[in-house]
Amino acid sequence: MSQWHQVQQLQGRLLEQVSGLYDDNFPMEIRHTFAPWIESQDWDTAMGHESMAAVLLSILLSQVDDCCSQEQNFLQKHSLKRIHQQLQGKFQANPLHMAGVIADCLREERRILSSASFLEQEPTEESMESFASSESHRNMDARVSAIRGRVQVIDQMVKDLEHMQEDFEYRYKTLKSYSPSASTDEFVKREVETFNYILKVLDFKRKEILTTVGEVITEVDMLMGSQLEPELKAWKRRQQIACIGGPELTSVDQLQCWFTLTVQSLFLIKRQLDKLEQLFLIVTYETDPIPQQKPLLEDHMKRLISHLVKMSFVVEKQPCTLNYPHKPLVIKTGIYFSTRLRLLLKLPEVDYQLKVKTAFDKNVSGGTLHRQFEILNNNPKQMDIDESSNGCLAVEFRHLQLKDKKGSSTSKNEGSLTVTEDLHILTFQARLCLQGLSIDLETSTLPLVVISNIIQLPAGWASVMWYNLLTDEPKNLSFFNNPPCANWSQLAKMLSWQFSTITGRSLTTEQLEMLGEKLLGDHALQSESQVYWSRFCKENIPGKTFSFWLWLDSILELIKKCLQPVWIDGCILGFVSKARERALLKDKAPGTFLLRFSESHLGGITFTWVEQDYNGEKSFSSVEPYTKNHLNMLPFADIIRDYKVLTDGNVPESPLKFLYPDIPKDKAFGKHYNRLHTKAFPYIPLHFLPISMRQLSAASPQTPPKIPLFDLPFSPNPSDLEETFDPQILEEILYSISVPNSLNAT
Repeated sequence: MSQWHQVQQLQGRLLEQVSGLYDDNFPMEIRHTFAPWIESQDWDTAMGHESMAAVLLSILLSQVDDCCSQEQNFLQKHSLKRIHQQLQGKFQANPLHMAGVIADCLREERRILSSASFLEQEPTEESMESFASSESHRNMDARVSAIRGRVQVIDQMVKDLEHMQEDFEYRYKTLKSYSPSASTDEFVKREVETFNYILKVLDFKRKEILTTVGEVITEVDMLMGSQLEPELKAWKRRQQIACIGGPELTSVDQLQCWFTLTVQSLFLIKRQLDKLEQLFLIVTYETDPIPQQKPLLEDHMKRLISHLVKMSFVVEKQPCTLNYPHKPLVIKTGIYFSTRLRLLLKLPEVDYQLKVKTAFDKNVSGGTLHRQFEILNNNPKQMDIDESSNGCLAVEFRHLQLKDKKGSSTSKNEGSLTVTEDLHILTFQARLCLQGLSIDLETSTLPLVVISNIIQLPAGWASVMWYNLLTDEPKNLSFFNNPPCANWSQLAKMLSWQFSTITGRSLTTEQLEMLGEKLLGDHALQSESQVYWSRFCKENIPGKTFSFWLWLDSILELIKKCLQPVWIDGCILGFVSKARERALLKDKAPGTFLLRFSESHLGGITFTWVEQDYNGEKSFSSVEPYTKNHLNMLPFADIIRDYKVLTDGNVPESPLKFLYPDIPKDKAFGKHYNRLHTKAFPYIPLHFLPISMRQLSAASPQTPPKIPLFDLPFSPNPSDLEETFDPQILEEILYSISVPNSLNAT
């Protein structure tokens, strides 16, 4: 099932998230119409190769143009023309940007599908969390709305007080204008009584307003401490999980709404207190409450505004390089990386000249780091209103680059930590001037791993995963001095996230159990079994020259580069021990085979099949693992289709008939086969035929024999094959290659 077909089956909130991915940069019409072609291209690689991106853009524009010329509906044809012009205008000068946009969309789709899979796998726990979250959000909405309502009531109270004070001033001035006389004494007496009554009401209203303001400020303080800060912390935790492939539940739109409404209420209170100050300067009296209470309330209010604004300054998108979009927080020196900041406030009064400065390892002692780095072209950047952020201020740093600082030495802090366990941090600073307030803002990324060679990427990514899985501390740079253990249940989820994010299909319960047994033995059956960091990433698997994670990461890369279609279709059983493999196949028909990843090779896949001799005895054979080098030359589905075994000079035969448990080979892999040439050509077409050579010999009944690969030449020219095969075998091989019916003379 294609990724786009899976996306279309989503419902509710997840489908809305997908809808939010597409805009004029990459219209959904294009994603839908050309879904098979889009999903078959390597956009991640194209992001780093301009010539490849330019070719893909040209092909896409050509396909849109062809579709437009064939379209009969006038409106649809007009829409396609407009889309063609938009794509050409936006990406013709920068095809790398197009590759990045499409790669991001496909990656986000996979994460959303992973979220859906996550919800299906654990419906009870997730539904309870979702219910609790929705209840909390409804409560938050109600409290924010109630505060806003009370502030509006205070605003009306201040206006009423202003009108009352105007009446008081008028009566006071009128009373002073009267000259003492017998005829006016009674009138003046009544006016004085009215005047005193108004003064008492005025005093009562001022006290009432100040009391209500104090209550609202206290309520805002409680709201921030009990719900707003925890919601922000929960969002940051969800961002950590999303960074390591977990569910993409990191929208900040709801947070932005709460932050904006709350700070608007506080600024309205500030305006009301300023108005009380003006009224105090016009009319005051001995027991006036304004001079005593207003400064305290104003100080409390300003502290809340400052704290709220500082909290709203967040890293919306953690640092990530274009070459490895699925592995954020691992930065390679000399390679551009990007990050995005956002202010979760939407206020028209904000100073739009807000400039952001960057600093690397700010306030971190050099003695605690293996290496020190500096940012190239470290110029301040201005935050602008971003419509994609609902009108909030945002800024994206797209071309940050690190280099080793001169004079830094790797001899410092000698110990057990490796370079990829050395954590760093990127800090951003700005100063916000708002309604007379000057607020210093600062936020930081999650801890980064800096590598200088691509071979360090797997270990660096392992450090990022371990940190973000096991702690929500934002700046614990000494984490790997004493890294905590992970429960197997935690680690299993994270490993499944890697597969769903990178390959488009998560791991099944059975596959996770097999991985757990490989890592922990029988203890993996217990979800609370502890996995040590060193065992996961640093120590070699017994009898091997590589660690568990390096082995698993090589499989992820193999699937992504060479096996993704057959992996997504569920054709690869994957993680099976040799003993388990024998148990699965022992009762199956001859020709039944299963696909598993090699345990002895990095990034290798093999298949084992059932054979039966003339006496009815079953045996098992395995082919030597195929690696990326083999699969770059010939697609894996074609290998399954064409694979043959030569046994002591016999006619080559295909031993692969049924994919485990009993699926006919062509039914399982047929749609992934490359079509052979059917037209006449002036040359014999090239065809790479996978064949294994096997000598009949006694093999251990407990261990399937490994059959070495034997690759025929690319061009099946008889003169090239005569030295290898006798005439009878050669004739059979040439017959199996689908030679054209007729050849053109040259």
